[in-house]
Amino acid sequence: MALPPLHLKAKKRFGQNFLVDDYIIEQIVNAINPKKGEALLEIGPGHAALTRPVLERAEKLTAIELDRDLAEILRHDPFLKGLNLIEDDALKVNYETLEGAGRLRVFGNLPYNITSPIIFHLLSQKGILDMHFMLQKEVVERLSAGPNSKDYGRLTVMTQYQAQVIPMLEVPPRAFRPMPKVYSAVVRLKPMPLSEEERALIPMLNTLTTAAFCARRKTIRNSLGKFLNNEEFTGLGIDATLRAENLSVDQYKDIAIYLKQRDKV
Repeated sequence: MALPPLHLKAKKRFGQNFLVDDYIIEQIVNAINPKKGEALLEIGPGHAALTRPVLERAEKLTAIELDRDLAEILRHDPFLKGLNLIEDDALKVNYETLEGAGRLRVFGNLPYNITSPIIFHLLSQKGILDMHFMLQKEVVERLSAGPNSKDYGRLTVMTQYQAQVIPMLEVPPRAFRPMPKVYSAVVRLKPMPLSEEERALIPMLNTLTTAAFCARRKTIRNSLGKFLNNEEFTGLGIDATLRAENLSVDQYKDIAIYLKQRDKV
């Protein structure tokens, strides 16, 4: 077990759980497969469980850490040569201005309480090649779900429209200190090469999926009735008696395209 320094305690306000299982750490690093010369960026390095082995392979790494106490320790760690540390909130960083922008490979053990905002913020940034994140297992199941399942929801549609989602491995609670009450999992997100027109659909998709899944027990005739009438559903080849979880990502995209064209002034 790669235990964190004894004087470091996880801070609840940052949602910290330190990864300490050497075997799991090796599996995650192998999944990331970092190489020398790549523009690697870690979010929330914590006590450097992933930072050290990644640096051993890549020799250079940028990391974003919000916790000042952890940042101070990381800055003075003699085994972290090649680490460029940024003290900031990952939700506020403009990743398009960082060194290596346009070819960034992002990874990290994300705090469970801000998972969705960070993923959506990163997907809004251009030029990120891929992302590898440790998340709550339940969230990975939602990200990778298909239509007609209880896990399929707004998070699924909005993420799969913007990225390929590939679950990598499960991580038990015993791999962390303190131990969380839930299982975790590592997922790979590979952003789609969206055109400007496709990116412009994202606000409309967000509006549609919010309306649909906030009333997921209703038919889309009711939940999306303020956007489309029966004839328009039929014209799009969509059965208005279906529920939100029955529509594919492509069908939500088709609705968004139609509405954008219909309401264009």
